[in-house]
Amino acid sequence: MPLLSVLLACFTSLAVLLLFFANKELAATLSPQGCRMSFMSPSYVLQDSFNASWSHLASRYSLWLYREVGWDTQSANGLPVLFIPGNAGSSHQVRSIASSASRQYYSSPGQVSYSFSSRAIRPLDFYAVEFNEDLSAFHGTTLQSQIDYTSKAIDYILSHYPPRTPLVILGHSMGGIVGTALLPSEHISAIITMSTPHTLPPARFDSKIDEIYAKVRHNLENDSTPILSLCGGATDGMVPSESCILPSGNSGIHRETVFSSALEGAWTGVGHREMVWCHQVRWRVARAVLELDSTFSPSSRMEVLDTWLRDGHKLSTVAEKHQENGMDLELSDRAPHEIISSQLQLVRKPIGSHLYLLPIPLVANRTSPTRLSVLVGKGSITSVPTHIQHGLKVSIYICPETEEGNNISHCSPLMPTTLKLLPKPIPGEPFPRPRLNSHPSSGGVDESEGIALYEAEVEPSFGRWVGVKADNGEDESWVVAGFNHKEEITNVFSTTSLLFHNAFVDIKADDALRLDIHLPQLLSNALIVYRLTPHFQMPLHCAESHLAPLLIHTSHPVETHYFPLISTDDRRILLHTHYPAPYHDKQEQRGLHLIIYSSGVSSCINKLEGLEFSIDWSATLGRWAPRFLTTLIGWAAGTSSITLFLALGVCDRGAPVPSVHQSIRHYEKVLLRFLLPMSLLASFLPWPTGLYLGLGSFAFSPLAPLILLLASGLVILSWGVLRICLFLLRPVAVFFVASRRQEGSAVGRTTIISLFVICTTIFMVVPWQVAFLGCWMQQLLTCATLTPHTSHSARATVESYDLLNRSNPDEGNGNPQFRAGGPNANGRSISQDNHHLNCHILLFMTWLLPLVASVLAVWVRTLITAGLTTPFDGDHFFLNVLPFLIMVDYSSWTSGPIFTKQSFEDRILSTRWALPLVAVVSFLVGGTQPHRIFDAGKIAIGLLVVVRIGRRYWGGHPWGS
Repeated sequence: MPLLSVLLACFTSLAVLLLFFANKELAATLSPQGCRMSFMSPSYVLQDSFNASWSHLASRYSLWLYREVGWDTQSANGLPVLFIPGNAGSSHQVRSIASSASRQYYSSPGQVSYSFSSRAIRPLDFYAVEFNEDLSAFHGTTLQSQIDYTSKAIDYILSHYPPRTPLVILGHSMGGIVGTALLPSEHISAIITMSTPHTLPPARFDSKIDEIYAKVRHNLENDSTPILSLCGGATDGMVPSESCILPSGNSGIHRETVFSSALEGAWTGVGHREMVWCHQVRWRVARAVLELDSTFSPSSRMEVLDTWLRDGHKLSTVAEKHQENGMDLELSDRAPHEIISSQLQLVRKPIGSHLYLLPIPLVANRTSPTRLSVLVGKGSITSVPTHIQHGLKVSIYICPETEEGNNISHCSPLMPTTLKLLPKPIPGEPFPRPRLNSHPSSGGVDESEGIALYEAEVEPSFGRWVGVKADNGEDESWVVAGFNHKEEITNVFSTTSLLFHNAFVDIKADDALRLDIHLPQLLSNALIVYRLTPHFQMPLHCAESHLAPLLIHTSHPVETHYFPLISTDDRRILLHTHYPAPYHDKQEQRGLHLIIYSSGVSSCINKLEGLEFSIDWSATLGRWAPRFLTTLIGWAAGTSSITLFLALGVCDRGAPVPSVHQSIRHYEKVLLRFLLPMSLLASFLPWPTGLYLGLGSFAFSPLAPLILLLASGLVILSWGVLRICLFLLRPVAVFFVASRRQEGSAVGRTTIISLFVICTTIFMVVPWQVAFLGCWMQQLLTCATLTPHTSHSARATVESYDLLNRSNPDEGNGNPQFRAGGPNANGRSISQDNHHLNCHILLFMTWLLPLVASVLAVWVRTLITAGLTTPFDGDHFFLNVLPFLIMVDYSSWTSGPIFTKQSFEDRILSTRWALPLVAVVSFLVGGTQPHRIFDAGKIAIGLLVVVRIGRRYWGGHPWGS
């Protein structure tokens, strides 16, 4: 093997291992998970009346009603909710959310909680469809079957309720796609999806999935049904979270995306499977669905979803209404107030009720607003309560002076710009706290934890005072308030500079409650991860802080990550984003905006000296692997087509067909001279989002030649594996061929009848992908038996074998150059040429196989779970595989050359040029539509079969004779 091939194979092997291990540890380091286990007492009632009279898929799928043992009645009498599982999911996954809904609705078995009974809110009836764990992510027809069945299930469910009863859909993973594909529907009032890839399918090997996603995209943009998407972030190792973000709808369309790392009260990454049982998520989803029973319009339903599934990125409608309807505070009617010095922060543990007045600072030569920050622990600010209510309630007012002097007669509610909950990590402990196997209920945060944050911008002209009113203070409650000028710490180091050395940002906190850090030259992209290392003065004691320094990274309008700057564990602070990302948003984004919150003088923020930034290469490489895996497979298929093209080019010039090793050596020269430079230059072109690598930044242009190198190395490695397989199969293959020849001599089937039987079987029974797998296996056997080292007698035995059990038509033609092993006019060994060409075809088909393997997996899974009697809809178009059937069969028994170049090809265009088109298709759409590669491949092989095999297949003469 040439040295370059060895080096490329070694480089690819090391790179693949590095990418694998980098991605494997990514979920635990990039966005750690801290989920509490959920517990329930489940029971499931089969809806056996939902039978074939409702849906022809009733024998394949089923519908169940969930009942919480000891809490729910057996009869359905509430608001219907339909849970749709995802790829390989189960209807039993509904139990965590349904159990939480029952235990929230009832304060005790049989006793409805007052908060619901006082508003006549009904309990929830959770239904779940059972898809027998079908692999819907890999097969569009299976996904469409689930859509059809679910549509009929909704009709059946609502037939048991009064007319115009609304239904809520919960969809996990691909179940969210099933739910949104049902729109528009007058029966669906709202949809909540969990870990659903809305914008890009996770497996893109089927054209039918593209059609379904096009419909879903139209529904998301135009249908008025409120939809909320819950995303697990980088912890989700199955779905890149940029695909989970809902696209923006048209005006008046209610769409909301919430990342679990930003979800108030959760603040943790959540894995793909864990999304349905993570306690911090499931109880909020259940509560939101319960509250939907009191709504009657899309806008009111979105208000409910925003209230109970908040990420704090914007003011909720409820908070705005609360502020607008707030009552003025008349100081003459209140208890005496306390005035805080302008040089001090408000740090109090109020017991009872108090009013604190903070003077708005006046700064010379400054006209920009001043930011007021208020932090409340064990309490609430206006409409931002924690789940478990505390006594302390804080209200914020703006208090102007009277015209007579310094007297303040009344205060008005001050409208906030930020109103949200912040996590309160425990200094010295990991955040989020991991769940311990010895204590399943451990991990994450409690619903009562969290610090209420209020921020507002105030102008000195509005008045000199801000009033902080605290009512019903308790022993553990506290309030911290202060002013910060809207200034940022800015540093202009770039991503390029971080390639060579780390960067340091000096911090001077000055007891600030909030510090803003802006890094305008850093590239923000899903393909790069930065590491942040805080540097503190020693010794450091923050155990008594109300809020130890907390870093907030808002990388996207819907994405926020929280990092405690003080931690004793070995976790790295890794800054990442999900947008822009390959094949999604092309717009290049620069700049990182970081915020550090602390309780000011009551924290150790002044001990912070600075922040050190670097590129975390392990996490960065881990981000590359899942986003370009499909691209890598597609480009490898294109590379294998080029090797076949080069081999046919040598053959067309009258030279012996080169071996695969020789073609690879030729390809390596083409790779170094043309393909690598062209791939780099092509990455600078303004491609549409779905073409080439889908990159939105020139900074990642070197990824194109890197992926091409890896694809080339994978082709070399795959040929090495195939050679080992051929060596091991040779004795078995010769015996198999000999036995089949003895059987076939007595049968005497004709070519047309045999092909008709195969095509009919494909059309009626099996998908064409199964036939392609059979073609690949037959080609493997052919290459294992027809070796250039086979003796003359063995070669004659092999070449007389006919896959379809027929006589050899080429020998019947009487052409001496077609005799087994005989030399042609140029002195070449036809059997050796055929062997080399067969090996090239085998390599090409090997890389087409992954493009159809997903459907094979679905077919096998369907047979196992649903039985042989279940029809497998779609994929019975036998013309997709017919060119391969003819080529593989002909190459297994012909004594003459497999492909004969026709004279008219010199005058027009050689058919072998269809193979580079396969490579072009793979490079352009291999990342988003890899099924197009197989389409191009079947066309290329079809042209070669029609033109270069032609009438010789059934014993006729070549086209030119």
